[in-house]
Amino acid sequence: MKIKGAIFDLDGVLLDSMFIWDTLGETYLKSQGIKPRKDVRETLRPMSLLQAAEYFRYEYGMIESVQEIIDGINRLIEHFYFDLVKSKPGLLEFLDKLEEKNIKMCITTATDRFMVDAALKRNKMERYFGKIFTCTEVGQGKDKPDIYLQALEFLGMTKREVFVFEDALYAIKTAKDVGFSVVAVYDSTAQNQQNEIKKLADAYITTFQEIENEVPAFK
Repeated sequence: MKIKGAIFDLDGVLLDSMFIWDTLGETYLKSQGIKPRKDVRETLRPMSLLQAAEYFRYEYGMIESVQEIIDGINRLIEHFYFDLVKSKPGLLEFLDKLEEKNIKMCITTATDRFMVDAALKRNKMERYFGKIFTCTEVGQGKDKPDIYLQALEFLGMTKREVFVFEDALYAIKTAKDVGFSVVAVYDSTAQNQQNEIKKLADAYITTFQEIENEVPAFK
């Protein structure tokens, strides 16, 4: 199989950043004087920022607008994306190899664009990616395939020519359900889902140093 394109998730795949999201919903609700429900972390896991904001308004009776909630959540973590976030080990070397092979790359992410841009700039990764697709701009979370299909249209390729790189089980399911091949990237925040992820994905890596052994198409 000839690989011509790659669609990368951001948090947990390109960036070591998923941990910052793991408790963010709880942190935000507490900052607003609201007691989070016990299941809030799992409930929010598959949601985009837009979906999370709508959920907070509906389920917790928040009077702030959806955009005000999104802005409040972003304020809690923007310092991390601008000043602290780091790329996953071995990633830049892998991106260099893809660039040398003229493999076209783009990003699909639930994180808002201004933080994506800041994180890519901080880690010197902007030049690798032809386009960034955010769930907010697409209008759907990764529980729906829209963002992957728009990325595929941008790449101008067939699904057989593209690999999707994801760390979250629900996102892997979405991509697989519409016919993409998926490389699952380990992230500790999904530790309890690794067995399911391994079964579902076409390939599985714990670090990008393993990629050529686990996915011969990238040799």
